[in-house]
Amino acid sequence: MSDETENTAVETFENTDEDTSVQISILGQYIKDLSFENPTPAQTLQKLSEEQPSIDINVNLNASTVGEDIYEVDLKITTTAKAGKETAFVAELVYSGLFAAKNLPENTLQPFLMIEAPRQLFPFARRIIADVSRDGGFPPLMLEPIDFAALYQQQIQAAQDQVTASDEVVVN
Repeated sequence: MSDETENTAVETFENTDEDTSVQISILGQYIKDLSFENPTPAQTLQKLSEEQPSIDINVNLNASTVGEDIYEVDLKITTTAKAGKETAFVAELVYSGLFAAKNLPENTLQPFLMIEAPRQLFPFARRIIADVSRDGGFPPLMLEPIDFAALYQQQIQAAQDQVTASDEVVVN
């Protein structure tokens, strides 16, 4: 009787289908590149006591496959603060994360990598930018939250517009 029980257990295990549920995890996150330039600190700090700086912020995303079901997402943030025409500081950060996405449907992979993954990375990148600007002698630069879904939609729309424009034929 015990032999039958063992055989049944083995049969049940062998007939089990592979797990097809979606599994997403953050394997790690890290600073890939960090740069802070403070070209003329003495003059800039004097100017900033009299006027508000203008700040330009650029955000870029890049995603790449690094293994089976493993993706690296780079969130690059470049900030440039100017006092008048002089550059107060430039901070550049590439903050990256490794994400595992098993059984994720193909049509949802790109939105995951361009929306949800950077959304997970952003709070940490924001803190690093605030810390580095403060450590550079300036008030901490607190970045406003970024709507990655809206940026993704803009990117898709721009790509569609470009395809439409290239498809148009001018007839004389």
